[in-house]
Amino acid sequence: MAWDESRHALGVPAMDDTHREFVELAYALLVASDEDFPAVFVRLHEHTRQHFEHEGKLMKSCRFPAIGEHNSEHLRVLGELAHFARGVAAGRLGAAREYARNLPAWFATHLSTMDSALAGCLKKA
Repeated sequence: MAWDESRHALGVPAMDDTHREFVELAYALLVASDEDFPAVFVRLHEHTRQHFEHEGKLMKSCRFPAIGEHNSEHLRVLGELAHFARGVAAGRLGAAREYARNLPAWFATHLSTMDSALAGCLKKA
């Protein structure tokens, strides 16, 4: 998974910069050695927590109508990351690696639905 401006950019720099970093970390996780995987997973988890916190503020700033659904999705993903982080911390990487393989598809869907709607709201504000 590599950043593709034509597919990933939403035209809101505050979102695009954060999304670019997420894509870079998700790719780093996919190619990480077993030795490096735990540290990269921690970085992705922390980035995602900050990313979602920032998007929450953006949603409030434009009175995003779907804030409840969007926040629920964020909480679901953060819960999954926390679950897999416990396994990674215990040296069990297999399930977290499988989860990481699914992140590109999840991100593409989340970006094209929830985040693109948020970007539209921000552009109108």
